[in-house]
Amino acid sequence: MTTPWGEPALTRFPEDPRDRLRAWDASDEYLLRHLAEERVSLDGTVVVVGDRWGALVTALAAHRPVQITDSHLAQEATRANLARAGVEPGAVRLLTTQDPPPERIDVLLVRVPKSLALLEDQLLRLAPAVHAGTVVVGTGMVKEIHTSTLTLFERILGPTRTSLAEKKARLIFCAPDPALERPGNPWPYVYTLPEGIGPAAGGTVVNHAGVFCADRLDIGTRFFLHHLPEARGRRVVDLGCGNGVVGTSVALADPDAEVLFVDESFQAVASAEATYKANGVSGHAEFRVGDGLAGVPSGSVDLVLNNPPFHSHQATTDATAWRMFTGARRALRPGGELWVIGNRHLGYHVKLRKLFGNSRLVASDPKFVVLKAVKR
Repeated sequence: MTTPWGEPALTRFPEDPRDRLRAWDASDEYLLRHLAEERVSLDGTVVVVGDRWGALVTALAAHRPVQITDSHLAQEATRANLARAGVEPGAVRLLTTQDPPPERIDVLLVRVPKSLALLEDQLLRLAPAVHAGTVVVGTGMVKEIHTSTLTLFERILGPTRTSLAEKKARLIFCAPDPALERPGNPWPYVYTLPEGIGPAAGGTVVNHAGVFCADRLDIGTRFFLHHLPEARGRRVVDLGCGNGVVGTSVALADPDAEVLFVDESFQAVASAEATYKANGVSGHAEFRVGDGLAGVPSGSVDLVLNNPPFHSHQATTDATAWRMFTGARRALRPGGELWVIGNRHLGYHVKLRKLFGNSRLVASDPKFVVLKAVKR
């Protein structure tokens, strides 16, 4: 990536030479170019929110910025990119969306996330640290920035305007108004599960901002809950756990089961733990932020339950599903099972047969299929 501060070599995480998706885009370049052309002072506390793969903080590393991200993968990519660029350890402070933000922010750079809820939560959490002299610049591709995006900046921080588009990217300029009366933060959002969905019926869901389907049970998970296998006291993984409804349902049905909740989103794992505790489950559970089942010992798991995502930010890809399936096969003991729910058109049965040598259709409706693969 060519920047006014050099040309760092950047990769996504996990690094894959076959991956044709870049670790930056035109919106990152536009923002960095603007900072240099306008000679924005970067001497104070610089906070970068939502940096997709560490492109922004790697370019600005000499100014010792703070990165705040919801993504474990983005954080790992940042570490690798900083090391590759020869940045000294500790030059960039890496925080998650669950960590307390800096007390004072002099420059706030926001890579607009896909989730409007996550943006709302982030701006509300950061607003107390922003002062009248704070330089606030957002960035994103034109298709990612909507009127509702600008309204959030305006309502939470102050008067907002946008730049002209360049290479299908746009900047957001916000002038902080310390006298602005900000709304309260509605996150995390708590709701009650409907009846007729098994052991979790009538239970409580806690959703932190940015977690999929924040205010209701999504139809895919609802269908999956009707067809979950019995845990039978086994070690179970809720892989890509989101708000943890699936794993919590398993634990409610069988308190003897050991359930591991895993997601790459810090917000999701916090939601899963809060959901589990809100339902008073008496079983044993572990909550882990990570890259799928990396770090889980081989042959140590009996059952993996998975609803894999098929988007990476705005890009449609099956890379995440393939990594999840591969990781599940390694972590499962012989005879262990992977149960997957997905949209019919995604063709997961083909991948499962290629990887496991088998795939059985457990249930289907016009939109979803539940598949089962057994490790031989």
